[in-house]
Amino acid sequence: MAPRGGHAAASSGSEDEEEEAEAGFSRSYFLAKEKEPSSAKKRARAAAAVGKLSDLNLVDEQVLRASLAEIPPKHEKEVEALTRSYKDQYRNWLFELRCGFGLLMYGFGSKKLLLEDFASTTLTDFTVIVVNGYLPSINLKQVLATIAEMFWEQTKLKRKRHSGTRSQPSQNFASQSMDDIISFLNNQTSEDGVDGMCLLVHNIDGPALRDAESQQCLAQVSCCPQIHIVASVDHVNAPLLWDKKMVHTQFKWSWYHVPTFAPYKVECVFYPLILASGGHAQTTKTALVVLQSLTPNAQSVFRVLAEYQLANEKEEGMPVSSLYTKCRERFLVSSQVTLNSHLTEFKDHDLIKIKKHSDGQDCLHIPLVPDALGKLLQELA
Repeated sequence: MAPRGGHAAASSGSEDEEEEAEAGFSRSYFLAKEKEPSSAKKRARAAAAVGKLSDLNLVDEQVLRASLAEIPPKHEKEVEALTRSYKDQYRNWLFELRCGFGLLMYGFGSKKLLLEDFASTTLTDFTVIVVNGYLPSINLKQVLATIAEMFWEQTKLKRKRHSGTRSQPSQNFASQSMDDIISFLNNQTSEDGVDGMCLLVHNIDGPALRDAESQQCLAQVSCCPQIHIVASVDHVNAPLLWDKKMVHTQFKWSWYHVPTFAPYKVECVFYPLILASGGHAQTTKTALVVLQSLTPNAQSVFRVLAEYQLANEKEEGMPVSSLYTKCRERFLVSSQVTLNSHLTEFKDHDLIKIKKHSDGQDCLHIPLVPDALGKLLQELA
């Protein structure tokens, strides 16, 4: 019978061998891991192998947009039937407007044509003011000043007809604060003989209107007794722009799901396509769309500036005083205030830049190369 001590020594020897084998395996594992590239290096190599979007040979944006325009529309009959069903609701929408509610349209597809058709066919008793909220920059104060001026002119006209007194001098609402303008609008009632106005806002959730101040201002305007509001939204998070008070007691939204499946042709012209390269052609097209939305006088003022810039390419820009003189000679503006309002519109839409001349006076410059500027004037004619 073997002694117990020998059995213990044999067991101890086998355990040591197992420990050494495990230690050897661990060393081999970590040595192998050290030789392998790190995960960061793997990702870098994979990215280098795949390439970048900037390495692609992108097509010109003008060509891409032309190709997109050639894609034939689908399901025309179904879309037409859908549009007819919306037009059948025009009377209900008008009734809700007259009851003091605001109309908010949402759903996939551009709602611009639908809302403008509703305004032209049904809102005939209202003075309709269209606000293109999808523009990259928009002067909300100028919109409110325009509304106030229209109310003021209506009030003067009605009072003159009834009393035969001389008309009151016009007010310069553009120089007043937003609070003063809203206070004036709040004081307009049907007893003053003024017609109701409807503010039609395409994309009230647009980039230039998404800040809290703009939304609060629009909410206050919607509370004015003689102003009604119709708006559209397209951003999925648009409802987050308003709190409970704004929704229920100021805007008083009546929500309508009106998917039109119409392409966002006008709304997206200001945003570059992902698979297209930028260029002067796209800048010119954007400027043309903006100019066509302005008044004929504003377009003429821009033309004077553009013609001067093309004739004097080496100069730093056109002095404001020279532009005012030329516009007065052509009867395009009656005062410096009128010219300044046009220039404010141009600046808001990035059509012009203002810089100091070497002699210290302000000069106006259109940020387009001569060829693009010449093409813009041809298309604007």
